[in-house]
Amino acid sequence: MRNVPERSYLARFRGLALLAGIAAILAVRPAAADTLDRIQQRGELIWGGDLNGGGPYVFPDEKDPKIIRGFEVELAEMLAKSLGVKADFHQGDWEKVPELINRGEIDIALNGYELTPRWQQRFLCSIPYYAYGFQLLVRRDGPIHSWTDLEHTNGRRPKVGALVDSAALDYLQANVRDGRLRIEPISYDGTTDSMNQVVAGLDDGTLQDDPTAIFYANQFPALRRVGRPVSEGYYVALMGQNETRLKQAIDGALNQFIHDGSLKALYDRWDLSGKAQMLALGDLREVAPPPPYQSFLEILRNNWRILLEAAGMTVFLSLVSMPLAIIIGISVACGRMYGHWLIAKPLTLYVEILRGTPLMLQLYAIFFLLPKIGLTLPALAAAIAGLAINYSAYEAEIYRAGLQAVPRGQMEAALSLGMSRPLAIWRIILPQAFRIVIPPVTNDFIALFKDTSVCSVVTVVELTKQYDILAMSTGAIVQLAIVTAVLYMLMSYPLSLFARWSERRLAEGKRH
Repeated sequence: MRNVPERSYLARFRGLALLAGIAAILAVRPAAADTLDRIQQRGELIWGGDLNGGGPYVFPDEKDPKIIRGFEVELAEMLAKSLGVKADFHQGDWEKVPELINRGEIDIALNGYELTPRWQQRFLCSIPYYAYGFQLLVRRDGPIHSWTDLEHTNGRRPKVGALVDSAALDYLQANVRDGRLRIEPISYDGTTDSMNQVVAGLDDGTLQDDPTAIFYANQFPALRRVGRPVSEGYYVALMGQNETRLKQAIDGALNQFIHDGSLKALYDRWDLSGKAQMLALGDLREVAPPPPYQSFLEILRNNWRILLEAAGMTVFLSLVSMPLAIIIGISVACGRMYGHWLIAKPLTLYVEILRGTPLMLQLYAIFFLLPKIGLTLPALAAAIAGLAINYSAYEAEIYRAGLQAVPRGQMEAALSLGMSRPLAIWRIILPQAFRIVIPPVTNDFIALFKDTSVCSVVTVVELTKQYDILAMSTGAIVQLAIVTAVLYMLMSYPLSLFARWSERRLAEGKRH
């Protein structure tokens, strides 16, 4: 019996010794490879950008779209060569590309990202590789000839567009807040989108980084420059916050390019004033420190008003668009059910086209393509029209199902009493169908409520877009996301309760 506990102690000792051995092995194991090590192991520097931003940064070749060109394409190749690897491009939305760094999908973001607090708070920034200014562009035949002309025009604020989440947009918004400019800043996902809106007469001007204005001068002859570039800023490469070795390697390469003349040669090839750039970059070595940390309460206190205003826009879009969608949907459903085939067939095609194409594409066509044939809608009207038309197809199918659920005898009885078919539909059939479709229509209203976020493609700033703008400018992504989610819940939850209540009432009605 004495040997049993001895064997037990021995087994415990061996177990502890095994654990200690494993811990010792883990302790002496080499540290996990950082991004610079992984770059050299795979033989590729993966960099992110947005082809939608266009030239001269990164854009598809006109003859072969599979080939990408741009001065930052060449700069990425130079950086990769300095690391002894090849450059590999990764496409993404401009304002979202830096997030791909944190996801591990790219190594650096290199696409005209400005040296601003929003990026410094969340990423390591390289030393600057380009110095830019902001150039105001207006219609050549328009009334604006200087910055001082940007005053009230015909009783309204002039609209000036800029790239979404860009320093140019920040510049416009800051001058509006300070009272130096009385304009309405408009954000666009692409630089040429803003220029096209000025050409179409929808916007009064656009503020672009001067390399963009120079590159597209020949493609937009209807636009002209106003004055010299204003303000000043710098482009930097973005990296993960802990990638100090990669930053040292990138900074060392950029310093070498500045001193050996290869960066000047790059800018001269792209007609970007290489000598002026070298003078602007010559004395830069380090970037400014990021701004101080803000607490959740400070972020909430500084931004709750503007988030509430954006929530009001979301509610307005929903309340105006949904009734229009229902009216159109009922008309389409009745036309398909009771109309002649010459009416029913086109209406069927209408429904299938709208249900088969995305809402964003439809909004883009209404806002950007219709002006090319002479039909121009303001941004808010285009957003309402797009939502109403898109959801009218779904409402048409819901109401068609409701109409089919009404017994045929109801129509026959109405006609036998001397009612006309339109009167019978209006007085007898539709009221019964309307009662049946209340739950699915309410659910569609909740879906439309959230789909208003897509309206940012036509420059309408609703709640999701305002969150995106504030999150990018403050770096408070999680905190503002919580506030935005709470606002959406406060607005949509009553609709969910109404949908459940209407379903219960309908079920009770059926039982009785």
